[in-house]
Amino acid sequence: MKYRSIGAVEVYEIGLGAMPMSIEGRPDDESRSIATIHAALDAGVTLIDTADAYSLGDADDAGHNESLIARALAGHPRRDEVLVATKGGHTRPGGGEWGLNGSPAYLRRACEASLRRLGVEAIGLYQFHRPDPSVPYAESIGALADLLDEGKIRMAGISNADPEQIEQANAILGGRLMAVQNQFSPAFRSSEPELDLCTELGIAFLPWSPLGGIARAGELGSRFAPFARIARDRGVSPQQVCLAWMLAKSPVVIPIPGASRPETITDSAAASGLRLTEDELAQLD
Repeated sequence: MKYRSIGAVEVYEIGLGAMPMSIEGRPDDESRSIATIHAALDAGVTLIDTADAYSLGDADDAGHNESLIARALAGHPRRDEVLVATKGGHTRPGGGEWGLNGSPAYLRRACEASLRRLGVEAIGLYQFHRPDPSVPYAESIGALADLLDEGKIRMAGISNADPEQIEQANAILGGRLMAVQNQFSPAFRSSEPELDLCTELGIAFLPWSPLGGIARAGELGSRFAPFARIARDRGVSPQQVCLAWMLAKSPVVIPIPGASRPETITDSAAASGLRLTEDELAQLD
């Protein structure tokens, strides 16, 4: 098993992005989602990423993903080994819409609700989901600092941030910014400056949609020929090659591929055992 660090916590170097189990298009049968989470744990995964906004957006479905994860982990023998990372600041106002609320009062309420749904006394990693243009960024991050000081959360992170925001957040948190979660994939490489900064600062970088997103992950090999070619040579999937390529970029990278089927996360988790040559990495870059 190969592990990487988020703060003082070591996690398996491939995580599980749980969003596909709760938003539009999610499995009709919850048992498949539960089986997916259990398959991830069986494959060695110890980081599960969620958010209070991962739901269908209706009031009675609020926090669906967090509640699902709590049910899946309840009574599981590896429950105590798992770091559950959740997020607040993105909202689902209804009708399939997404909104933003980065006010300190809202983030406090959101954190309290996440604590209840997850059934924990403190959230392992709590991340500000997305900057809210109507609220000064410093105020939103200040709310994370307060939650950290009060012991409501054990580690603080941010998502969808640029380099300036990363540095600002780390300063406000007094050097306690432990993770940055940004989109990064072969099709979306504009977060490389953020990755470089996280490497310099020793902050975990969690690529979301590392395989191209829910709708296009299966097309990765057909969209990017080098990944398909190396996958054929190695006898693995293009998705494994993609995750191994990301792991090779920096020791702070911990991809969180989304999954809603056991076989998908099992394949992704196996990327930890794939080490690419310098020539292969050059082809992929």
